[in-house]
Amino acid sequence: MKTWPRKGRDARTSARAPSARGYPTTLTRTAHSAGVVLGGAGSAPGRVAPIPAHASRVRAADLVIVMPVIFPDVRARSKPVQSEPMTDTIRAAVMSAPRAPIEIRAFPAPRPAPGGAVLQTLLSEVCGTDVHLHHGRLAGVPYPIIPGHVSCGRVLETGGALNDVEGQPITTGQLVTFYDVFGTCGACWHCLVARAATRCPHRRVYGITTSASEGVLGGWAERIEIRPGVRLLPLPDGVDPLAFMGGGCGLGTGLHAVERAQVALGDTVVVQGSGPVGLNAAVFAAMSGAASVLMIGAPAPRLAVAREMGVDETLDLADTPAPADRIAWVRARTAGRGADAVIEATGNPQAVPEGLEMLRDAGRYVIVGQYTDAGDATINPHRHLNRRHATVLGCWGYEFTHFHRAIALLRRHDRRLGWRRLVSREYPLDRAGEALAAMAALEVVKAVIRP
Repeated sequence: MKTWPRKGRDARTSARAPSARGYPTTLTRTAHSAGVVLGGAGSAPGRVAPIPAHASRVRAADLVIVMPVIFPDVRARSKPVQSEPMTDTIRAAVMSAPRAPIEIRAFPAPRPAPGGAVLQTLLSEVCGTDVHLHHGRLAGVPYPIIPGHVSCGRVLETGGALNDVEGQPITTGQLVTFYDVFGTCGACWHCLVARAATRCPHRRVYGITTSASEGVLGGWAERIEIRPGVRLLPLPDGVDPLAFMGGGCGLGTGLHAVERAQVALGDTVVVQGSGPVGLNAAVFAAMSGAASVLMIGAPAPRLAVAREMGVDETLDLADTPAPADRIAWVRARTAGRGADAVIEATGNPQAVPEGLEMLRDAGRYVIVGQYTDAGDATINPHRHLNRRHATVLGCWGYEFTHFHRAIALLRRHDRRLGWRRLVSREYPLDRAGEALAAMAALEVVKAVIRP
């Protein structure tokens, strides 16, 4: 079994980020399978639970222990807990329930299963999906969870020899990311007949459909357990980890949306929405040969980033609140026809009928932003679809191929485009709750956690 020496945590934050609040560092052994509560991230500390004297000790490698433990309420930080200090634990930020404060909990340090690995987390993203998770807008989420579905880190330990998709060995100390989807069966109707692996009923996603009771399966943690079969991708030489995180999940999602839109040389493409998915979709549309890329979104700082990354023209929703005026803006730039392709990346259902009005006859409309059920929208089947001869496509997540190719494109074009500019702020683990709030308020383009 290979090991890599531990390095000290990098607690650097950006100049715009206030200093982190301190929390007790003395931990105690516990049999709680979802961790020991140390404190709320960005809020008052929580509870520390000593294990009763009659209980057996917990090994650091244990992930789930069924021994019952009664959690006393420890309210005074000045009164230390009288129990054996924990010597092999890691901290993680836990979302215990919708709308609940983010908590910092201790977990037994993960060990790799045969065919798996453990990463020392370098960076993990805070994205719109995490906001949806905190608002309780996704069904079937097994709270409590450790968020962070796209991350990068150093290989700390492996459970045997591992290779990447190119057949090259994965080595300890190597800087890698991983495809956050696992469990896709490759044997069901969706996988084999429809060839739509993103709809496999066995599909699971780190930081979204994994409970904290199952292990450290999310990036808002000091280490991440890589399950056997999860695909590791080395970050190419010369790729800045912050540039990769600036792209984050928007890399694969944006590439998939552009692929679905079949963007062709000389097309005019409209992107509705200026978040990370919309920004990446605009970048990949331009790479695909679009002659003109237009973006409609808000707030203004995001649109400024879009122009810096090559979007030809932007329209601020705050300056043009009437949908009819936004539609006219697009038609004025397309000789009255409308765009060849429109990509919806807003999450607002009302953007869909508006986007269809921006589309030319026989154009392609891709819906990638409706990741949660935010309500209904009304369309006219005759005017919007049939008479327009429109092709309308959904786009759910992304597959390994999109993630792999997007990283290759980032390596090729980052010097020119500068994905790092999408990262507005870095936050330490203790302030994960603040990072989530900033993302929800659109104060940042992308926030990242640096444990």
